[in-house]
Amino acid sequence: MSSRRPRALGARAALASLVALFTAGYLAPYLLPTVVGRLSAGLGLGTAQAGLVGSILLLGSASAGFTLAAHAERIGPRRAARLGLAAMAVGYGTAAATDAVLPVVAGAVVGGFGSGTATAVAAAGIAGRPDPHRASSLGLLSVSATAGALYLTLPHLGGGHGLPFAAIAGTALLVWPVTAWLPGGTPAVRETAVAGPLPHRSAGAVLACGILLWSMAQNALWGVSGRIGLTQAGLSEVTLGMVFAAALGAGLAGVIAAGALGSRLGRAVPIGAGTALIAGCVLLSSAAEGPVSFATGEILWNALYPVVLSYLLGLAASLDPRGRWAVLVGSASSLGVACGPVTGSVLSEAAGYPGMGLTLCALLLLVAAPMTAVARHASGRPLAPGSIRRRGGAPAAFLAATTSAPPSLLPQLGAPEQEVTEIAVPVTASRRRAAGSAFRLARPTDRG
Repeated sequence: MSSRRPRALGARAALASLVALFTAGYLAPYLLPTVVGRLSAGLGLGTAQAGLVGSILLLGSASAGFTLAAHAERIGPRRAARLGLAAMAVGYGTAAATDAVLPVVAGAVVGGFGSGTATAVAAAGIAGRPDPHRASSLGLLSVSATAGALYLTLPHLGGGHGLPFAAIAGTALLVWPVTAWLPGGTPAVRETAVAGPLPHRSAGAVLACGILLWSMAQNALWGVSGRIGLTQAGLSEVTLGMVFAAALGAGLAGVIAAGALGSRLGRAVPIGAGTALIAGCVLLSSAAEGPVSFATGEILWNALYPVVLSYLLGLAASLDPRGRWAVLVGSASSLGVACGPVTGSVLSEAAGYPGMGLTLCALLLLVAAPMTAVARHASGRPLAPGSIRRRGGAPAAFLAATTSAPPSLLPQLGAPEQEVTEIAVPVTASRRRAAGSAFRLARPTDRG
């Protein structure tokens, strides 16, 4: 009993550290509307220029994920997490402290790289959890609550671009102490283990490309939602902040519902049907000309977005328990998020907000089909044909999948067959005679 309790507390502490790291890494994309809006108003940047700064920030985040995908295990989770949080504090703090455009852009790049690093460490850790969908849902729940509180608070603290950047930098500093609960280095077992090939390459590539376009379409609208609310729907900044806070509150409810639902519907239905509903919400928000329609579209959209995202992240984690697909798919999502503000700005200037919404709606419906196909055919299959077998029985992967063993300990698809090694046992002459007298060949018994 005494040994079980420390293990349980350690597991909870590790989960809490991953959730906190996930929150810090994802906070910048969640605050993107207010960051872009305040850059445009405070620094005198045009719509496309402010969107470009937001895209540069998120490109730094995506590049960090792609860079660390193959090296995170060598660096070690604690060291990589602290490196990311330090870059966030320095970069975003610098952007908050100056009014010159070039230092703001440079700070955004450094801070974005830190956000991507924190997100990559969290994604790799979540992929190794026994239930990655629950862990990612808790992370989305935490970042939605944090961003919602900031949307309610920031409008009352004054204008300027510095406040959102300072809030993200402060969050990074607050999360720093919990990195002590992360592993300090690469375990010896992982160092000696054979790094197998990346599994489910076709499915993972389709998922990565799909989530890139999925994230780009939604963040194209998210990046200009503030301007739609202020200019087209006629909201004040305070009212707009309340709408965004209510939308993120609906996102909290959606994440809670997704966590309670779990895998009862599988992953295909939430991903496919959820994306189709999101496409309708994007169309409604972009065409809104009053507060009611704008608030309705934003709230429904933000209630569905984290639900579908949690299933997509869980799907990526299920493709490779070592976390490589989780990091790559998360980085592809960050790349799509990075392209979102520029895409939204260009489309809105070229076709207006309703035309932009129609284009994004069509794109979301287009990518829903391949992502749903991946969820139907590539997830939830821990069986490994040709892996460990019991004599005359089922594959050990099937037997292990019915237990509560972590996914990282299960035989994976394409794992090499474990050979049976013969062990020679020395037998003396006296033992051989004793064995011969005790055992004999079975013969049929004559019945007279």
